[in-house]
Amino acid sequence: MEIRIEELLHGVKEGSISIEDAVLKLRKAPFEDIGYAKVDVHRAIRQGIAEIIYGAGKTAEQICGIMDKMRESGQETILITRIDKDKADVISGKYELKYNPEGRIGVSGLYPTPDGIGTVLIATGGTSDIPVAEEAAVTARALGNEVKCVYDVGVAGLHRLLSHTDDIMKASVIIAIAGMEGALASVIGGLADCPVIAVPTSVGYGASYDGISALLSMMNSCASGVSVVNIDNGFGAGYMASMINHMNRMGNR
Repeated sequence: MEIRIEELLHGVKEGSISIEDAVLKLRKAPFEDIGYAKVDVHRAIRQGIAEIIYGAGKTAEQICGIMDKMRESGQETILITRIDKDKADVISGKYELKYNPEGRIGVSGLYPTPDGIGTVLIATGGTSDIPVAEEAAVTARALGNEVKCVYDVGVAGLHRLLSHTDDIMKASVIIAIAGMEGALASVIGGLADCPVIAVPTSVGYGASYDGISALLSMMNSCASGVSVVNIDNGFGAGYMASMINHMNRMGNR
């Protein structure tokens, strides 16, 4: 999935790509203008992770057009977030697509072999939080991470979470997803020795204010090492978890 300058340079050194072809790849415009979108084909070179398609508000035809340019630039795995089944069906008519209806997310191409430091653990407070967790899980897997999910382990039955203490202790980064009062992130943050990414969800009764209560609780966590993404932002949590889980790459730069 990743096309990086280092790979080009190694290719030149090993003779698998000529200097002229490498220069050509670097000289190409950093984006492809297709009218309704400017496809950022150089993002993988700049950031190590290629562009990801946000599907909400786009037609299936527009998404396929963007995918065309991404494929032409050499991207083998394409992640598309926030798409419904109707769009997924249209896209599947042109490209192979592994669609996750709960997370409203799809992957075209093969999942890369996990190459992170360790495991990304995803925990939810309740079953109602699973759609956000599935978005996070598919995102993390598509970015090359080993992922383990433990669902419905909220603080209303704390023994359910404690039965996964070994998973918490072994994880390299944890995504804690919860609505209601959002206490799960603080509890996990008090147990784990790794970064914890808290995701508030819009699950809850009236005074939860569509996730704002959980958001404020998580932001005010007294547990050190807890960071917070926006309400229902499973994608953002999965992306950040992948960056943390691949920090070993920084030593190679």
